[in-house]
Amino acid sequence: MRDIVGSVELEFQRYKALGEGALKQLHDEELAARAQPTANSAATLVWHMSGNLQSRFTDFLDSDGEKPWRQREEEFAERHVSREELMAKWEAGWKVLLDTLAELTDDDLMATVHIRHQPLTVHAALHRALAHAAYHTGQLVYLGKNLRGEAWSYMTIPPGKTAEYNRNPTRETGPDTP
Repeated sequence: MRDIVGSVELEFQRYKALGEGALKQLHDEELAARAQPTANSAATLVWHMSGNLQSRFTDFLDSDGEKPWRQREEEFAERHVSREELMAKWEAGWKVLLDTLAELTDDDLMATVHIRHQPLTVHAALHRALAHAAYHTGQLVYLGKNLRGEAWSYMTIPPGKTAEYNRNPTRETGPDTP
């Protein structure tokens, strides 16, 4: 059975799509832009998210989620990369996560995994990872909105359009949503 794992998987996929929507709206030269000197660029956020997902979900049930090969500090380095390189990095992290989720069942949720030698149940680790992905995806969207200004295209309900959306809520998820 995959009722719970499946719902978590759908939420991850929603954040992946939201992040991709934000990245698509950025011009190539904006991928390395920062909203302010101490903020992260889209490239930095992608590097960090990818590194985190790869580390946490490689051998998820069998090894510590903070892999010795991960270079977390380097993920935050300023970088200028092509869109192709950026999207390849993005996909690499999400592939590890989604491949791992595809193999999990609800029976796995009470198993113990470790992150930095600290024990967590699988369901706690999944919620932690989902919150992390949502946090940084929100940063990508916020950065994109700031950089694109009036040219930004809303991927969620635009301001002033709530009543219209509520008449036809096409992006909702629920128990019967595939």
